[in-house]
This record gives sequence, structure tokens and C-alpha cells, in this order.
Amino acid sequence: MRRRSFLLGAATAAVAGTAGYYRSRVIETTPDVHYPGMQAGHALRDGAALPAPSAHYQHEVAILGAGVAGLSCAWKLAREGYKDFVVVQGPEFAGNAASGQRDELDYPLGAHYLPLPSLASTHVREMLSDFGIIERGAGDARPYYDESILVHSPQERLLRNGHWEEGLLPMTGLPDADIQQHQKFLTLIDRLHTQTGSDGRKVFSIPIALSSRDPQWRVLDTITFKQWLDREGYTSPALHWYLNYCCRDDYGAQYDVVSAWAGLHYFASRDGHAANAGEGAVLTWPGGLSVLAERMRSAITHKLGHADWLIDGTAVRVADTPAGPQVTCLKSDAIAGAAPTSYTVQTRRTVCAMPLFVAQRILPDIRAYGYDPAVHASAHAPWLVSNFVLQGYPIEAPGEPLSWDNVVYQGQALGYVVSTHQLLRVARSPRTVFTAYHASSGQTPQAARQWLSSASPEALRDAASADLIAAYGREFWRNARQLDITVRGHAMATPLCGYLSNPGLAALREIDGPVLFAHADLSGYSVFEEASWWGVVAAGRILGQKAPLG
Repeated sequence: MRRRSFLLGAATAAVAGTAGYYRSRVIETTPDVHYPGMQAGHALRDGAALPAPSAHYQHEVAILGAGVAGLSCAWKLAREGYKDFVVVQGPEFAGNAASGQRDELDYPLGAHYLPLPSLASTHVREMLSDFGIIERGAGDARPYYDESILVHSPQERLLRNGHWEEGLLPMTGLPDADIQQHQKFLTLIDRLHTQTGSDGRKVFSIPIALSSRDPQWRVLDTITFKQWLDREGYTSPALHWYLNYCCRDDYGAQYDVVSAWAGLHYFASRDGHAANAGEGAVLTWPGGLSVLAERMRSAITHKLGHADWLIDGTAVRVADTPAGPQVTCLKSDAIAGAAPTSYTVQTRRTVCAMPLFVAQRILPDIRAYGYDPAVHASAHAPWLVSNFVLQGYPIEAPGEPLSWDNVVYQGQALGYVVSTHQLLRVARSPRTVFTAYHASSGQTPQAARQWLSSASPEALRDAASADLIAAYGREFWRNARQLDITVRGHAMATPLCGYLSNPGLAALREIDGPVLFAHADLSGYSVFEEASWWGVVAAGRILGQKAPLG
């Protein structure tokens, strides 16, 4: 779909006697809509015929997918001096960490921030130290970070009752009983940050592979987060809204289906600190986490001395051969509609760094690894990530000023972030991008995907702008110039009840053979630390290193 420029509105004038007036119409911009990976995914699902390979290559290792997991695997291999590998990019470089740009303004097409990594996330700390993001003390409880990347103030605000409040958890104008419940929950989370199980491990760790296996705590995975809140006597509507919002934001699903263990893990596993930032700080960039993907790409190229390790194409078949896995790949121009061409890569070991619903389509039979998609597949939540390019800024409601993260209380979507918030300027940037997030958590993933694939650009625009219209009214469109909507039909795995004890995922996590698996799906939910962890674990296995998987 081609972009059409947004017009501020045609002027109309009427003359009555000697008096006149001017009125500009509000016109909603027509969006560009993108469906990354959908065409390739549907071709795999439908078993499209493959052309005969026109080229053949041979490498010790092929990593299938240049998302966070695949790039982390390649970064670890290169860092350790391993050279004979390639990364087959897939339909989108960086995957859920991708970014876009309009007129020199960067914006995220997926994940937009990284929490300060905990001490357990040594793999992330090593990476950030290599990239100069941690300037010193990578192994300390409070490292010193590049201050330009630490989120600037004001960090977050909430629109409630027509007024912007600081923070996202409502704490003003509520009954004393509700405030007491909010404080009780926050006190519990403080305790859970250091809680250990009977095996001596932290109950809630990130990566989750390092979390306690204590059955007394793991039983929380048998009930929903809402059931746990009800059982513990939490009745505050504002607290319930906030915790439901957090589940929708991190997991793409409502708290009445998300595992209680996952609901608490969202808060209790995040215990990173900085020597030069307050509690709750995060790392962010105008283009989101694509910066880390680009830093990995640069670091790998520097270590190898060339950029040929990243090759165009999408893996569509992995075949068992006596010499090891042979990967068949379609060139990206074939997926875009040109005459299809393919090539093969003969490997000794292959890393499937792709979502499991894709991996199951390209392997001869993923059930041979102990994973049956009909039984073990996780639900995947669909998302809209929508970038509104603005000239100037809409008029704000009273209260807290425009922040990095802006959320509407009981809103339809998940609020919006401001891409230019991190730019160091004396005056506010005259142009900006508001990135709005929308998880289709109010319906089943299947129903949401069906609607997303058939909805008109105008219908998608209405869903994408729901919170912005709630905050600014239709006058918002006077500032909007362009709109890019990214539809991610299988954006992230959702940790429903039982995900911790999923035997299929457990089997894939232990695989150490010619085919390896590396994706956040192995953890049951999608965040940078988990995706990166499994990439580093896969690299460690190739290098003959052991990972503490518990």
C-alpha cells in the first residue's frame, strides 16, 4: 500500500457582508500497512513448491534467523573466535527488535526498551559492556551506564479522569483501602526480588532457566494471575487494571489467562540497578532495540573481518544428511514476488533461531525432538505497532507533561512512546514520532489474526489510534503527517497456565545435536533477555561450553 501525504485540510471561506471566517478540516491520514514475515509464513504453511537450488554452499554452522536469538548466537561465536558460520537473515532483520525511519526520524517496529539487566543476566551485561553501553562495573550490582541511553525524565504518566498523573499505578484520589492494597503488593514484590526456593535459587530469575524449581512456588503456574489476586484478597479496581495492563503489555494477553507465576515474574525478576540512575530506569533509543541488533551486526563483522556472514534469504527446509543438516533457502526477491530462486547450505550444525511455529514447518518432523505442536505449542499474541509522524505536538490535557511512555487508564490499547524523548536538545524537537502499541488481547489469537489480515487500512488506523484519540480527540490528526502500521500476527508467545511445565519446550531446551533451538519461545514468552539467552546457550553448545540450565 502506497503512502499518501497527510493534508492538514482544505480551507473553506464564506463571506457574509464584510465579515469572513476560515475553518480547516481534520483529515485522518491514510496509513502504510506492513505484514513482515506473513507472506513467507503462509507459503510455508501452505506447502508452496520450491524451485531447484541454483547455488550450494558449505559452512560448519548455519543460524536460521537474524532476530535477537540468532544475532546473539552469532555474536557469541564471533566473540569466542569461531569463524565458519553464516546467518540466514529471514524475512526481517532484527525481527521483533526491528525499526523504521521517516525523514531522519527513527522509530521502533517492535520492542522499544530494555530493563536494566539483573546480575543473573550476565550474557546481557557482557553484551552491553562490549558495546560501551555499560561504561564500567559490568559485574557490579550497580554498573555505570551511558547516560544518554538511560531513559530521561519524565519517564511515564497515566491519563485518568482527564488529568495526566505521574507513574502508571494509580495512587491518588483512591480510597485508603485501595492505597493500602497497592502498597501491600509493592512490598511483596520487594520481598520476592530476593526470595529463594528450597534449592537455593532465586524464585523469579531472568532468564527463567535459572529460576528455582521449588514445587511450592511452581504451583503458581497452575492458576491465573487474576485467580491469585482474588485468592490473596486484592480487590482494588485500579490495582487490577494496572496488573492486567502489565500482562497485556508484556505478554499480549489478559491477566485472567496468564499464569500467576508469569504475572509475578514480570515484577519480581527485574532487579537490575544503575550507579547513575534511579530505581525503575530502563535503556531506550529512538529506534528501540534495533540499536542492539545493529551493534551485534557491527561487532560480528568486526570480529570476522567481513560482512558475508549475514546472507539474504529465508530458510524453508532442513533435511537430514550423513554430513549433517542441509538447509534450503529461498532468496528474498522470490518472497517479494520475483521468479523464485533458492540455494542450499550444507552444515555440520544448524541453529533454528526462529519461532517454533515456523521451525515446525521446515524440519522433517519436530516431534522427533520431543515437541509435538498439536500438544505443546504456545499461544502467540497478535500486535499492532503504529508510528505516527507528527509536525508539532497536540494540545495536552492538564497535569504531567509529555513523557517517554504515555498510557490511558482503561484505554483500548497500550499507550504510546515518544521517539524523540531521548534526543538531547535545548528545545523540544519540532517533529516527532508517537509509537502506539496495541495487543489484540480482547479476543482469541486466532480471531485477532483473522481480523488483522482482513481489516481495511482505515479499520487498522482506528484501532491503532484509539488511545491517542482518547488523549487528544480528533484534533490529534492536525499534527499527524504520516502513519506506518506494522501488523505482527504472531508477535509473542503467551505464558498461559502450565507453560513452565510444558514438556515439549523442556525437551527442545535440552537438545544438543546437529540441530539446535534458540528462540524466546523456549522460555514461553518474548523479551530480549530470554531470546539472547537461548542464542548464547546454542553458541556455547557449539563451542563445547556448558550452560547452567538447572
